[in-house]
Amino acid sequence: LLAHTTSLSIWGWGSLGVVLFLITFGPFAIFYFAFYILCFVGGGFVVTLLFGKSNSEKYLEQCEHSFLPCTSVGIPKCIEEMRREARPIKIDRRLTGANIIDEPLQQVIQFSLRDYVQYWYYTLSDDESFLLEIRKALQYALVQFSARSKETDWQPYFTTRLVDDFGTHLRVFRKAQQRIAEKGDQLKDEAEELVDTFFEVEVEMEKEVCRDLVCTSPKDEEGFLRDLCEVLLYILLPPGDFQNKIMRYFVREILSRGILLPLINQLSDPDYINQYVIWMIRDSNCNYEAFMNIIKLSDNIGELEAVKDKASEELQYLRSLDTAGDDINTIKNQINSLLYVVKVCDSRIQRLQSGKEIDTVKLAANFGKLCTVPLDHILVDNVALQFFMDYMQQTGGQAHLFFWMTVEGYRVTAQQQLEVLQSRQKDGKHQTNQTKGLLRAAAFGVYEQYLSEKASPRVNIDDNLVAKLAETLNHEDPTPEIFDDIQRKVYDLMLRDERFYPSFKQNVLYVRMLAELDMLKDPSFRGSDDGEGGELLISKVFSFIDSLFSALI
Repeated sequence: LLAHTTSLSIWGWGSLGVVLFLITFGPFAIFYFAFYILCFVGGGFVVTLLFGKSNSEKYLEQCEHSFLPCTSVGIPKCIEEMRREARPIKIDRRLTGANIIDEPLQQVIQFSLRDYVQYWYYTLSDDESFLLEIRKALQYALVQFSARSKETDWQPYFTTRLVDDFGTHLRVFRKAQQRIAEKGDQLKDEAEELVDTFFEVEVEMEKEVCRDLVCTSPKDEEGFLRDLCEVLLYILLPPGDFQNKIMRYFVREILSRGILLPLINQLSDPDYINQYVIWMIRDSNCNYEAFMNIIKLSDNIGELEAVKDKASEELQYLRSLDTAGDDINTIKNQINSLLYVVKVCDSRIQRLQSGKEIDTVKLAANFGKLCTVPLDHILVDNVALQFFMDYMQQTGGQAHLFFWMTVEGYRVTAQQQLEVLQSRQKDGKHQTNQTKGLLRAAAFGVYEQYLSEKASPRVNIDDNLVAKLAETLNHEDPTPEIFDDIQRKVYDLMLRDERFYPSFKQNVLYVRMLAELDMLKDPSFRGSDDGEGGELLISKVFSFIDSLFSALI
C-alpha cells in the first residue's frame, strides 16, 4: 500500500510540473530546449576540432624540422634512377663443378630464357633484373639437383629397379600381344585394342597401378607433369621463391610445357628412335650371328619382309658386277650369305603366317620327351636366358639369377682391372690403391644389393657363407674369385630346387625356348627317346651354341 501511494505521488508531482512548464513558457518551449542542447554539443565539437588541428600542425612542423629528412619528389627521383648507368651483371656459371657439363647447361638456360621469356618481356621492359632473378633461381635449382644426385646411390636403381620396370613393361606388352593374337580377326581397330589390352594387363599384373590416363590423355599428361614439376620445385627452390606463387607457376609452366613435354614427345617419336639407333650403330660392326638371332626372334612380318627386300636388292647388285680373280670368290661368299638371310626370312614369315608360333605347345605334346638343355647352356645363351629370366621373375627367384649374372660381370671386370694394374706396374706407374678401392666398392655394391639384410629382394643362402664373405670384404683385398663359393651355392640352388630349373622344364616357356632354338622337330622325324637321332640333334645344337658364343666373346 505504501509503495502504491509513493508511485501515485511521483506521477502527480511530475504531471503538475509539466503543466506549469507549458503554462509558463508556452507549447514550443520543448523545441527551444532541444535546440539549445544541440547547439551546445555542436559548439563543443567545433572548438575541440579546431584546437586539435592547430596543435597537430604545430607538432608535425616541429617533427619535420627536428629529425625527419626531406623527401625527394617521386617523378624526379625515378628519372634520376633511370639515367644511372647500368651496372654489369656478374653470374656464377658453376653448376655441377664439371665444366664439360656446366657449359651445355648454361646454354640450355640461355636458350630457354630466349625462347620462352625474352621475346615477350622485352616488349614490356628493358630492365635485366627480372631475367637475372629467373636465371639465379634456375641455377640454384640445378645446383641443388646436382648435390642431391651426388648423394643418391644410383647403382641399385639402375641395376635392379630400372631393369625390373623395363622387364615388367616388356612382359605386359607381350601378354597384350598374345591376347590380341588370340582374338584374331574379331578386331576392328587393332592399334586401339592393343592399347586397351595393354593397360588391362598392367592392372592385372601391378594390381593397384594403371597409367592409362597419363599415357593416353594429353590433358592428364600435362596435369601430371605440372604436379611433378611442383614437387621438384618444392625440393629444389629456396623457400622464398617457392612461396612466390607467380614465380612458381611461371617456372612450372616453362618446365612442364616448354621442356619436359616436348622432350617426352620427341623421345616417343618412332622416327626419332629409329634415327637414333641408326646413329648409334653407324660406326659399329654388326655381328653376323647376332643379326641372324634377331631375325630368328623377330615377330614382325613387316620387318622381316623389309630385311628380305633389302637382301634381294643387294643380291641383284652383286650379281650385276663383272669381276674376276680373287674378287669373284668374295662375291660368291657374300651372295651365299645373302641367300641364307633370304631363306631364314622366308622361313620365319611362313611360321608366323601359319600360326606355328602359337601352336608350339600343342606341337610339343606330340613329342613325348623333350630335349633337355642344361642349365649352364641356358645361362650363356641370350635367347634361352631371356625365357629363363621371365620364368624366374614369375616365380620370385629373379634375385638368384641376377646375382649369378652380376657376379659373372664382376669377375670379368675385376680380372681386366688387375691385368691393367699389372701392366702399369711393369711400366713404372703405381695406381694400386685406386684400383683396389674401385674393386672394393664394386664388391661391396654386390654384397649390399643381394646379400645384406637391407637387400630387397635378398638371395636366400647359408648365413655362414654370407658372414664369411662380409669378414673377407672388411679385412682382405677383393679378388675376382671372392664370390665364387656363394655363386656355386646359388647355381646349385637354381639347378636342384623344384621351384626353379626342374619346374622350368615343365613350363610352357621351356617349350617356347626350344622352339626359338629350333630344337622342336616335326613328329614324323621323331626317333626313339634314347636313339641316335636325338643325341645327334642335341650335339649339333650345342656345337652351334658353343660356336656362336665363342664368336660373340
